[in-house]
Amino acid sequence: LQGRGANMAQSAASKLSQMGERTKQLGNVMQDPERQKRIILVIVCIALLLDNMLYMVIVPIIPDYLEELQNGNFDLQIGVLFASKAILQLLVNPLSGTFIDRVGYDIPLFIGLNVMFLSTVIFAFAENYATLFLARSMQGLGSAFADTSGIALIADRYTEETERSKALGIALAFISFGSLVAPPFGGVLYEFAGKSVPFVILACICLIDGILCLTVLKPFSNRERENMPVGTPIYKLMIDPYIAVVAGALIVCNIPLAFLEPTIANWMEDTMHSSQWEIGMTWFPAFFPHVLGVYLTVKLSAKYPHLQWFYGAIGMVFIGASSCTVPACKNFGQLMIPLCGICFGIAFVDTALLPTLGFLVDVRHVSVYGSVYAIADISYCVAYALGPVVAGQIVHDLGFVQLNLGMGLANVLYAPALLLLKNVTQMKPSFSERNMLLEDGPTGLYDTIKMEQREKKRKGLCTTIDENGIETFARRSYSEEESSGGEYA
Repeated sequence: LQGRGANMAQSAASKLSQMGERTKQLGNVMQDPERQKRIILVIVCIALLLDNMLYMVIVPIIPDYLEELQNGNFDLQIGVLFASKAILQLLVNPLSGTFIDRVGYDIPLFIGLNVMFLSTVIFAFAENYATLFLARSMQGLGSAFADTSGIALIADRYTEETERSKALGIALAFISFGSLVAPPFGGVLYEFAGKSVPFVILACICLIDGILCLTVLKPFSNRERENMPVGTPIYKLMIDPYIAVVAGALIVCNIPLAFLEPTIANWMEDTMHSSQWEIGMTWFPAFFPHVLGVYLTVKLSAKYPHLQWFYGAIGMVFIGASSCTVPACKNFGQLMIPLCGICFGIAFVDTALLPTLGFLVDVRHVSVYGSVYAIADISYCVAYALGPVVAGQIVHDLGFVQLNLGMGLANVLYAPALLLLKNVTQMKPSFSERNMLLEDGPTGLYDTIKMEQREKKRKGLCTTIDENGIETFARRSYSEEESSGGEYA
């Protein structure tokens, strides 16, 4: 018996040792910069997928559920409920962007995932309009932190322009997939399993993503934020003409999608006598041209990076032309074509202009990305906050045809404004207000630029900024370099 007990103890000790070794190996794998970048991209993509699924999953569920509750003023309640997420996100984004710039990207991402988890749980068990409104508003609060910090984290970790465009393109594909797959996902589960089930599934995925974020990013023990430079205030970024042009394009290109989502179902019922499954599946095929648009833009950007503005303009023309042809469709099959065109165009605009925002911050401001991607999120929210409230009124007063022609014309007329971004790629990086000595090597684009500056100093190149804010380089003597070493100390 003693021998058997000793063998069992030895076996247990051996297994514990093996587990400890595997945990250590896993920890080493997690610390590898390239692997960590990929894991971070997965975490962010899951967060964006969840947010957009939760945004759209209520489309086939909540109207039917509220109708059973026999509420008064039904249409107004639906519009306010759908818009509340974007409105709160719009209000919180300026604060969340500044908060992200101050504390880094990991803590706000973790906070956002926690709030989204609570929101999803409340949705699952809500039984009245007030609770549903609370859950929807909480989702806007969580999105303001999770979406902005997630996109900003990708921009910070993927420092090379081609690499950054590819990573942001993957994130956009997950956003598209979440938005387009959510209505059929929610409708089928609601029909056969009840209201709570789709929300419980999303809550479980959100919980797993939160645990992954806590394990990999270690938000409360990360010391990288101690070395973060002071970001440019969001109000200064908003008045930068180049950033303003990009933000305007993001608003205008998303208006057709935001305005059609709450109005196209009634129009299909009135003009095509469409069934519920046709209405539910209207947007799903558009996922494939959206992914194709992302893929093409990433490939073109890698080959011709100086034409980002042109890709965005082409996308806006696609959106405009497709929006104008929507009212001419006579059946469900025909309608798929312009909706695919709209999503294809949006993919071009988003995939070209989101990396451009990061580049503009790098060359004109400080490479801290919270506020600039908060501006991008604000742009989306302006479109989606107006959609449920304004689109129905426009259809009522002017008609569905006029709504689509107006949206199409707005996109075509705005496209030439992107010519202002033509020379962006020729800009040179500016000095930030904080020069630091980097002990552990660069972790983001800002740190990479600082390391490059130090290399130029070592090689005897003096970096100065002329009156136009453009960097110039001049050879200097060894003694001059030696005497200026205190600048980086």
